[in-house]
Amino acid sequence: MNKTPQLTPDDDDTQIGSIYSRRRALKLFGLGTLLAGGAAVAGGGGPQPMGAPPAGSPPPGGAGMAPMGTSAGTTGVGGLPGCVVRPEQTQGPYWVDEKLNRRDIRADTKTGAVKAGVPLTLEFVVSRVSTGGCQPRADVMVDIWHCDALGVYSDATDPGYSTRGQNFLRGYQRTGADGKASFSTIFPGWYAGRAVHVHYRLRTLDASGKVTSDFASQLFFAEAVIDRVHATAPYNSKGRRDTLNATDSIYKNGGSQMLLTTTGSVAGGLHATFDVGLNLG
Repeated sequence: MNKTPQLTPDDDDTQIGSIYSRRRALKLFGLGTLLAGGAAVAGGGGPQPMGAPPAGSPPPGGAGMAPMGTSAGTTGVGGLPGCVVRPEQTQGPYWVDEKLNRRDIRADTKTGAVKAGVPLTLEFVVSRVSTGGCQPRADVMVDIWHCDALGVYSDATDPGYSTRGQNFLRGYQRTGADGKASFSTIFPGWYAGRAVHVHYRLRTLDASGKVTSDFASQLFFAEAVIDRVHATAPYNSKGRRDTLNATDSIYKNGGSQMLLTTTGSVAGGLHATFDVGLNLG
């Protein structure tokens, strides 16, 4: 897999996928019986296997190519899998396939410099989903990338900075037999026009290492948590962010379903877990 060419910053607000009505999602994923009388569900247009219809096209009923996830891991519906349908969102202009297999993504590997900020442990729990429930999904490649405390991405050229050749706050892990992949990072800062967020990508590979399915989306944080973090150094040197979740164009495309629940403290570090289901056969 070669590095993916970076897009222009304008692509950061390009929508990918869609949110289905509860009724349509239940029909598409064969969960009507399980979810009868249950909670609201929304869904997206991916992931699609290579060569499949474009993102945003409804997945074939019964074939099961859809991403699913929940930051809570529960649904409040008896017998319902902990993974429910979620929307795909744009990868943004800052995706680079650095191929950095590491848990701690805070440092730039070339200089050794570690990014300052409130520690954040972000854990993914990836499952294979069917109407019968969720089973751990091993060997899924989970990438994350996000800006530093001052809104700067590594290996990028943007108005005001160039970090080409650096790779801080990027990396991937493969899920283990328990379906888990965990990262040590820092809480993200902000940049103009976007709410605070973390990008993630899920890829499945065949025996030869070829990507067979690819799904990208974003995670968000509660406003109260952001305010507490961003009141501390070095975040507070940038001033008040200009975009809240409610006014972010990407968040409006299902971001409330990607909202992380954090535990811990600003002083001691934060922890968040995101459950993601892949109905990929």
